[in-house]
Amino acid sequence: MIKYRIVVMAVAIVVLGLTGIFSVQARQKNAAQATVPQQADKPATSRQITVQQRHVKKQLHTYFKKITADKTTSVSFYNLGAKAGSPAAKSDVATKFYQRGKLATSANAHTPEVSASTYKLFIAAYLFHLSSRDAYTWTPTNEDGFHRMIVNSANDFPEGILDTYGTAGINEFLTSENLYSPVFVANQEATTTAASLSKLLVKLARAEAPFGNDHNRKWLLSLMKQQVYRDGIPAGAAAATKGTTVQDKVGWLADTNNDAGIVTLPNGQRYVLVIMTHGHAQTGFSGFPRMAKITKHVQKLVYNPKLVKNLE
Repeated sequence: MIKYRIVVMAVAIVVLGLTGIFSVQARQKNAAQATVPQQADKPATSRQITVQQRHVKKQLHTYFKKITADKTTSVSFYNLGAKAGSPAAKSDVATKFYQRGKLATSANAHTPEVSASTYKLFIAAYLFHLSSRDAYTWTPTNEDGFHRMIVNSANDFPEGILDTYGTAGINEFLTSENLYSPVFVANQEATTTAASLSKLLVKLARAEAPFGNDHNRKWLLSLMKQQVYRDGIPAGAAAATKGTTVQDKVGWLADTNNDAGIVTLPNGQRYVLVIMTHGHAQTGFSGFPRMAKITKHVQKLVYNPKLVKNLE
């Protein structure tokens, strides 16, 4: 019995000794870890951002090639970056990833197409150009005509401008701005390209000539935001992200349905999208849902919140 007690006591002493040793080792390990700073997650490198940009741009271009394969669609996309002071502008990674023009791509965008009423953006640019040279006066009548031209797509005012100033001078102005020309040819429908409309809208968004006058520029943008035909780009953008706003100009004629707009997401990211369509037995506004579908896909692809989150 005594020998049994001695064995039990010996085992207990050994167990207590081992427990003490392990406890000391654990404290030493924790202390060592405490003295070594934990490595924080590093933000994405420039190379990682570039790789992701190329991936998204390739996906977008592949989609554009698919939807323009039958040559009845022209499309141009240009990312403008985030609006100054917006939530998106406060993210260093988002600023780098959505750096202006880095994701820009297009398909069939240099093919001349019937412009329909999108040509009125060129009329607006020409009048702002004349106004900057004190060669055009904004009378109440002219302001009313301009308003109706953009908001309601009325034809009387722009047709009067073409009659007054002639097509040659306007086409020459467009050429000087490195835009597609001639847009206006006698006895023909006005024509342009998605690339040219996109370039003009980038100038407008960035307050570049002929949109250097702040008052005139904001006026035009406010009218584009009010224009009443909103089943194309505006509908698609809102369906992709609730709260998205669009300043655009549409055009329709026979089987032609076009839309050209500046899109601003709730977080402040902005982009220019131009879609020109014809064919597919389109009549009236039947092609607008088609443009809305394209817009929704583009916005969800390019502005997926996970793109930036995975890089942060």
